[in-house]
Amino acid sequence: MIKEFYKIESVNGELNLPGDKSISHRAVMFSAMAKGISRIENLSDGDDVNSTIFCFEKLGVEVERVGKSAIVNGKGFKNFSKPAVPLDAGNSGTTARLISGFLAAQNFESTVIGDQSLSKRPMARVIQPLRLMGAKFETNQQETLPLKILSGANLNPINYNLPVASAQVKSAILIAALHCDEISSVRDTFFTRDHTERMLGLKVSNDSNSKLIYSSKEFYPRAQEYFVPSDISTASFFIVLALLLKSSELKIKNVGLNPSRIGILKVLKEMGADIKSENERESSNEPIGDIVVKSSQLKNIEIDEQIIPNIIDEIPILSIAGLFAEGNFKISNAKELRTKESDRIKSLCFNFRMLGLNVDEEESGFSVSGEITNRNPVFESFDDHRIAMAFSILSLLLKDGGKINKFECVSISNPNFISQLKQING
Repeated sequence: MIKEFYKIESVNGELNLPGDKSISHRAVMFSAMAKGISRIENLSDGDDVNSTIFCFEKLGVEVERVGKSAIVNGKGFKNFSKPAVPLDAGNSGTTARLISGFLAAQNFESTVIGDQSLSKRPMARVIQPLRLMGAKFETNQQETLPLKILSGANLNPINYNLPVASAQVKSAILIAALHCDEISSVRDTFFTRDHTERMLGLKVSNDSNSKLIYSSKEFYPRAQEYFVPSDISTASFFIVLALLLKSSELKIKNVGLNPSRIGILKVLKEMGADIKSENERESSNEPIGDIVVKSSQLKNIEIDEQIIPNIIDEIPILSIAGLFAEGNFKISNAKELRTKESDRIKSLCFNFRMLGLNVDEEESGFSVSGEITNRNPVFESFDDHRIAMAFSILSLLLKDGGKINKFECVSISNPNFISQLKQING
C-alpha cells in the first residue's frame, strides 16, 4: 500500500499513546510465567506484542484482551504445554530472542520461526550464551530462524560479559537463569535498557564502567498488576514533528521516562529542543510522566558514542530532526542499525538520496548535507515500521508532501499512527 501525506502547518493538543512495546512484551511474558491471574493495563496493540501473546497461547496460557487491557492466567514454573506447531514470532526480534531463553529451560522440544525479515536477523548472539548454560539447539549454518530448541536441558548458572549492546540478549540470559537455583550474572558495559531487571526486581550493582545484574529462581515472576507507560520510541515521531512545525505545542501523557530509554530527549534538548516533563511518578518500577513539546529551532550536534545504544531505535526520526536543523547531520558508531527490521543505515541513506541530498554512507553510520531538490518523493519503507513513520513525518514537513511505499508495516508497533496524527493536526 502506498500512503500519501500532505504538508501540515502545526500540531497542537494532547496524545495518549500505546503502551511501550518493550515493556508490553515483558509484561505478557512474565504474567504467563507467573502462577495465577495478572492484569496488564495500556498494553501495546502492535503486531509485535501480539506475536508474544500468540506464542504463549500456543504454550497453554489463557490471555483475554479487552481493549488496551489484558488478563493473563499464568501457568507457573515449568507448567507449560508442548506446542503443537512452531511458535511464530512474526517480525518481532524481542519475542524470538526473549522466548528462546525461556524455552531453553522447558522440558519439551519447541521451534521458533519468524517472517522473512526476522529470519535474516542474528540469533547466534542469544544461542551462544544459552549453550554455555547447557541449552541444546538445532539451527542452520547462519544461526538464524528457524530455531529448534531441544528438550532435556538442565540449565547451569553462568557469569557472562555482554559482548554486544543488546537488551534482548541480556534478557534472554536473565530469563533462562530464572530456572536455576544458583545465581547467574550478566555484566553490561553498554548500559542497555533495563526493563527486565526492573520488572523482575533483579539485584543490580553499578559502577562507572558497567552494571552487574543477578538472576536466579529466587526472582521468578509472581502474578501482579502492570501498567505499561506509553512508548518513548512511538512518542519520538510526534515530538520531532511538534519541534519542527511552527506554532506547535503538544502534550504526550503517561510516557515512560526510564533513564535507559530517554537518550532521544537528551540529544534533542542539546540540539535546542523545548521539551519539559511534568507529573513524574513511578508505576510497576518504571518512571513515567507527561512530556510537553514546543516548536524549536534546532542545531545539529556531535552525538556522543556512549549514548548510541540508548537511542538506537530513535535514530531514524532523529535523522529527520537533523535534516531540518542548522548544520549537517551525522551519526557514527551505530552498526547495530544494520541488524534491525531492515538495514536501517541503508534504508535511511536510500531515502535521503531520493531527496537529492548528499549522503555519505559508512559501515557504522552516515552523514547528510545539501538541499532537498526532489519535492514529491515516493519513499521506501523497506517493510520497517520505524522507517515508514520517520518518512511520514518528513512528508508532513515537505511543501508538496510525500508518499510511503508499503506503509502498512506501521502496524508492527503503532496501528493507530494515522488517527493520532489527525487528532493533533492543527
